[in-house]
Amino acid sequence: MSDLLVSKGTTKKFGTKVALNSFDLNIPEGSIYGLLGPNGAGKTTFLRIINQITAADKGEITIQGKPLDKSIIPLVGYMPEERGLYNNMKIGEQALYFAKLKGLTTAEAHKRSKYWFEKLGIQEWWNKKLSELSKGMGQKVQFVITVLHEPKLLIFDEPFSGFDPVNAKLIANEIIELSKKGATIIFSTHRMESVEEMCDHIALINQSNKILDGEINQIRHQFKSGKYFVEIDQATKDGWSEFNSNFEVETISETENSLSFNIRKPDDMNSNQLLSRITSLGHITQFRENIPSMNEVFIRAVSSNEYQSPTN
Repeated sequence: MSDLLVSKGTTKKFGTKVALNSFDLNIPEGSIYGLLGPNGAGKTTFLRIINQITAADKGEITIQGKPLDKSIIPLVGYMPEERGLYNNMKIGEQALYFAKLKGLTTAEAHKRSKYWFEKLGIQEWWNKKLSELSKGMGQKVQFVITVLHEPKLLIFDEPFSGFDPVNAKLIANEIIELSKKGATIIFSTHRMESVEEMCDHIALINQSNKILDGEINQIRHQFKSGKYFVEIDQATKDGWSEFNSNFEVETISETENSLSFNIRKPDDMNSNQLLSRITSLGHITQFRENIPSMNEVFIRAVSSNEYQSPTN
């Protein structure tokens, strides 16, 4: 798979503050790439550089092998966290206006706008002003304006902000569908459950530096702590005290006939050996390794910077 976007040594300062420090990133074509980090880490600065809203002080970003210039603008759709629509302009007129700015003819802009308005069930808003809509309604309009020129690269900065759960799911499904049709997605959010559901790659920025990147499943496995979840039916108390004293065990629930707990595998024991030891306690109904969630990875990596990407 080739890379649609490549960042090499991208650096940006605002006065004495370093917003982005020698930032390297390769975003594969067709991927949904999560750009993660705490507030103020440098994510939005990077997105603004891609969109040529601000310029890097050092380094280079290319899209389809081309450096950033005016010719790149039609290739990119950007939905910023701070939305950029006109309050007193009719919604339909705004859709046509922004589509033509991206190079569409009036006829094509009208055709695609109508398609998206109907698809999201907002056609009755065509002649309304943005000031007449709720924040969530305005979000849908911003989404349409971002995608209707069918860019190669779509950038969503906190796209679910202001949405109720039903509409957040609707927009998430549309983003996934756009990816399936060939768009490359950069997706910045604090919602780690959305990252796990949607992204195949992630990069984590902290204090202007990239501290990890890669395929999401590989990163989650690299943060494993050697813990296993165990559930036992027809549990016996015989030998439990001795077993508990020899292993690091955290009991989750216990009844007269069943037991569930987390256990840490000793370094000198493999999983099969651990499983063999547990069988003495009763009939095992579940035995699985605990793979950390992206929320756990995020907290651990930001707190300690314990993992450095091999690309650094």
